[in-house]
Amino acid sequence: MKSTEIRLGGTSLSGVSRRTVLQGLGMAGLAAGVSLPLGSGARAAGTATLRWWSPQASPDQLKMYQSQIATFEAAHPGVKIAFEPTSDEGYPAQLAAAFASKQLPNIVTHLPSFAAQNYYGQGLLEPMDDVIKAIGEDKYFPGANNVYKTSDGHYCGTAIGNTAADMLWLRKDLMQKAGIDKAPATWDELRTACQKMQTGGIFGAPLPYGLNSMTSLIFIGFIHRAGGQVFTPDLAVAIDSQATYDALDFYKSMREFCPAGATNYSWGESLTAFVSGATATGIYAGRVLANVTAQNPSIADFVTCATYPTKSADIPAWTFNDFPSVFIPKGVDNLAETKAFAAFLFEPAGYIPQLHAAPGHILPVLKTIAEDPAYLANPIIQKYKAEVSLMSSAAAAGNNLGFETAQHKPNLKANEIIASNVIAELVQRVVLNGEEPKATVGDIAKKLDDLMKA
Repeated sequence: MKSTEIRLGGTSLSGVSRRTVLQGLGMAGLAAGVSLPLGSGARAAGTATLRWWSPQASPDQLKMYQSQIATFEAAHPGVKIAFEPTSDEGYPAQLAAAFASKQLPNIVTHLPSFAAQNYYGQGLLEPMDDVIKAIGEDKYFPGANNVYKTSDGHYCGTAIGNTAADMLWLRKDLMQKAGIDKAPATWDELRTACQKMQTGGIFGAPLPYGLNSMTSLIFIGFIHRAGGQVFTPDLAVAIDSQATYDALDFYKSMREFCPAGATNYSWGESLTAFVSGATATGIYAGRVLANVTAQNPSIADFVTCATYPTKSADIPAWTFNDFPSVFIPKGVDNLAETKAFAAFLFEPAGYIPQLHAAPGHILPVLKTIAEDPAYLANPIIQKYKAEVSLMSSAAAAGNNLGFETAQHKPNLKANEIIASNVIAELVQRVVLNGEEPKATVGDIAKKLDDLMKA
C-alpha cells in the first residue's frame, strides 16, 4: 500500500542524547495527561517512527490528525508519526500482508471491534489494558469497552468512538409533500413512504446490492430487524431461518426504489446518493450531517433521522455500531511510545477537533467529552441536537456481527466472514440473480459453517 506521511513539528535527533529523548517523552506524558512507563525501544538513528493506519481519512479529518501529530511530536522530541490511510473494504488484505511481512503499523484506529477481537484471538495484538487505565476507565461511558473484553481477561482494543452506521435518513420536505406525517417504523411503512416520495427523478432509497462489506453489514441488520440472527449465542450458524427469508423478500422488494447503480453501491455511493438529493431516504451514519451542510445546504434544514424500521412493531430496533477501535499490533517497535500516543489521542484538545471533523459521525466514547462545552459548541451538533442524541443512544445500544446481541459470545471469525463477502453473495444471488431462496440460504449457511471451522 502506498503511504502518505504526515510530519509536522517533528524534531530530528541527530546528535541528541538518549537521556534528552527520554526526558522529552516524560514531559510529554505529563502534557498529555497520561503516565505510561517509557521503555528503551530500539530507535534507528535516534528517532522513533510510529506508523498510524486508519480508514477514516477525509480531508477535514486529515487536518485534525495533522494537528494531533504536530502536538505529540512537539512534546515528544525524537518521535515522529507517519499517517497511512487504509481502506474500509481493503484493510483485511492490507493487515494480512503487514502481519505476514512483519512490516507492522504501530497503531491502527477506526476499524470495527470484531477486527480487533479476530486479530487478538490469533495472538497478533497487544493487550490495551494499561492504555485504557492511562486514559481513565472512569471517563468512558459504562460498558464502552465491553466489546473488547477477551477470554483471557484483557482488552484487545479500546473504543475511539461509536457509530450508528445504519440510521434511516429522511427529507422532511419530501415527506410533507407526499403527505407522510411521521418517520416509518415498520417495513410496510417504509415501502409506502419510498413509493410516495419516488417522483420527479428522485428515488426512494440508496440500499447497497454490491458484492462488498456494506451490503453484508447492512443486510445482517435486516436479518435482525426481521427477528433473526446469523449465529446463535453459542455461535452455531442460524442464518437458515424464516427471518432471513423475510429479510431477503423485503430487500428484493426495495430494489425498485433504488437507483440502477445500487447493484454496485458501497458506503461512498450510498452516502452520496442521499446527500446529493438523488434519493428521498438514506442509510448511513452521522457523516450525512456534515456532508449535507457542505455539499447540499439547500436541503440541510429538512434532514433528520430515525432508527431503521423493523419488520413489525414488536421487533426491537437493531443498530449497526462497528465500535471504531484503537489497537496495537504485537511485536511493534517502540511499544512504550506507541501506547503513549494511543492514550494521547483521547486528550480533549485533540480528540474534540477530531470528532468535529465529521460531527455526529464518530460519536464520543468518553462521557467527559460528550459533556464538554467545547464538544457541544460545534454548529452542526447544535443544529442537529435531536439527531445526534438519537444516534448516540442507538449506537450505545448497537451491535455488529462480532457482537450480535449481549447474549452472544464474541465472534472471532466475524472479520473473515465480512471479508469473504458471503452475506453480500447471498443478497446478489437471491435478489439480483433470482436464485431460489431456500437452496441459496442453505448453501450460504454451509459456507458460514466452513468459515467458522477454518
